[in-house]
Amino acid sequence: MKKRKVPMRKDIVTGEMMPKRQLIRVVKNKEGEVSIDPTGKKAGRGAYIAVDVEIAKRAKDEKTFEKAFHVKMDDSFYDELIKYTDHLQARQALFGNNEK
Repeated sequence: MKKRKVPMRKDIVTGEMMPKRQLIRVVKNKEGEVSIDPTGKKAGRGAYIAVDVEIAKRAKDEKTFEKAFHVKMDDSFYDELIKYTDHLQARQALFGNNEK
């Protein structure tokens, strides 16, 4: 039986390669709007961050997504990202890492 390859992506904050399922995709669309992409299928340029509240807080402190996407962003985006990350982290603790 052939083993399926696990898609890997780089966490933009730590630089660590991780399975795609353990990351949150953030996307910048053609209009320059940056948003969390829960489906992983939105059109636009994507960047990934680990499902870890501490890493999300670090992204806010370092303004990681502003640098990656070359756009000015409000702190409310990072606050939403931290809240979403906290939610996913709690789900993973309950259901395991295969849940998205």
